[in-house]
Amino acid sequence: MKIEGLRTERNGDRARVAATVTWEDCDRKKYDLFFETEEAFAADLTCNPHAFLIGCIIPAMHYGEKRVVIDAEVCPALSEGLRTAMCWLRHWYYPPEKEIVTIEAKAQSNLPSPRTPERAGLFFSGGIDSFATLRSNRINFPLGHPWSIKDGLLVYGLEQDIPEIFEYVKEPLLHAAAAAGVTLIPVYTNLYLEYRQEDAGNKWSFWYYEFMGASLAAIAHAFSSRLTAVSIASDLDIPNQKPHGSHPVLDPNYSSIDLRILHDGITLSRFSKTRLIADWDVALQHLRVCNKYQLYQPGRLNCGKCEKCVRTMLSLVALEALDKTDAFPMKDVSVRNIDAISLSPASDPMYKELIVPLKTKGRADLAEAIEKKLRAYKEIQKREKLKEKIRLFDAKYFGNNLSRIKRGIFR
Repeated sequence: MKIEGLRTERNGDRARVAATVTWEDCDRKKYDLFFETEEAFAADLTCNPHAFLIGCIIPAMHYGEKRVVIDAEVCPALSEGLRTAMCWLRHWYYPPEKEIVTIEAKAQSNLPSPRTPERAGLFFSGGIDSFATLRSNRINFPLGHPWSIKDGLLVYGLEQDIPEIFEYVKEPLLHAAAAAGVTLIPVYTNLYLEYRQEDAGNKWSFWYYEFMGASLAAIAHAFSSRLTAVSIASDLDIPNQKPHGSHPVLDPNYSSIDLRILHDGITLSRFSKTRLIADWDVALQHLRVCNKYQLYQPGRLNCGKCEKCVRTMLSLVALEALDKTDAFPMKDVSVRNIDAISLSPASDPMYKELIVPLKTKGRADLAEAIEKKLRAYKEIQKREKLKEKIRLFDAKYFGNNLSRIKRGIFR
């Protein structure tokens, strides 16, 4: 893979930095990778080679490129961090003999000059994790501290790909950020859009298991002339950490000498994070947890029916806070809402921790519905594990012939 033609451009009323990406070892089309922001932050967007290298290295590994070449100086600490990150991903997901991608770039020998004054930011989506990171930062860091968060990056092109709907998200979060003493910086990129459609067919596995942290870190580096530390909010706490694309052993490896990437919030469970913000009206009124962004409307960003909405509302019921927010279309949760959702390995522990708080608040109906749901999910997991064992046994000893025989019988 070659990253060439790093440049600063204009795209209408937005500032843009871009580079041309050419694949060498796999059959993918050449494209222009870009990062954009609005005019108010044009001076803060920098054509930083680190942003393009981080944004390309994990896709290069995933799709089988042998090298990434960039005609620019790269911080040696970042190069070493990228090699470490790729080794972790290989350890988790690939055979031991898979070669990691070679980085061909000049080593940066001098510190950036002039040095960017210390300034901290976070990725601010409006979810429980990002609001909890901001709340914890406000509690623990005085406003004058270099790591007191001053900026929030809101990104178009990762989760959302409809411009009008992104505006529905941006408008309320501008108010929330201002009330929290944070400057909201909108960012637009095709970093993940190049892979998003095909990844959707694979249940977003590339994003979730490999690319999430690298994508966010790449975006942060595009603002290294303004920021020196950027926090990525963890979605899982320490007891429930599993290999995935934004992980405490991965994200810090995307740091360089001029920008530190922090993986924040791993000591708090999702319910603990919700408790942290439940008495903070700024967060309570502007929560956005729903991923069904196609259903977003002005002033209504949570459907109230999907798994994430139901889980968050259950937490707020246990904290006696759901009736205090207008972020959801209802003020209570029913057993029917719980029956309608599907669990996942990531959400399973988040429901377990709600049982006791709900019972304590006199909502045994909801707690028992969760327990029933968890029992059913456990049986599903057992069947799936058995199927996987049979599949591996068949592949190892019968060359997948058992599967072929089964398919033939059913045909």
